[in-house]
Amino acid sequence: MTEAEKLLWSKIRGKQLKGCQFYRQKIIGNYIVDFYCPKTKLVIEIDGGQHYSLEGKEKDRVRDDYMAGARITTLRFSDREVFEDLKAVLEKIWGVL
Repeated sequence: MTEAEKLLWSKIRGKQLKGCQFYRQKIIGNYIVDFYCPKTKLVIEIDGGQHYSLEGKEKDRVRDDYMAGARITTLRFSDREVFEDLKAVLEKIWGVL
């Protein structure tokens, strides 16, 4: 896990948000997602710099389309968002749960 993933994991593991269980590095279809909550069908992805290239954006779009087709909501946050405004990240996740 990246440092941003470790930080977020420390705040969502152990049913800390609305009693919802999250799993890390969960396989869904042909993808491995950063975090997944089966109760609410929510995927959380923490994106580093490679996600902002044209190729990275396209791969993410295809992945997000797959998740949407499976009726799974995907939230994406940058590493920077996690480090600089963790409270806002957690509030957004809370709002979706």
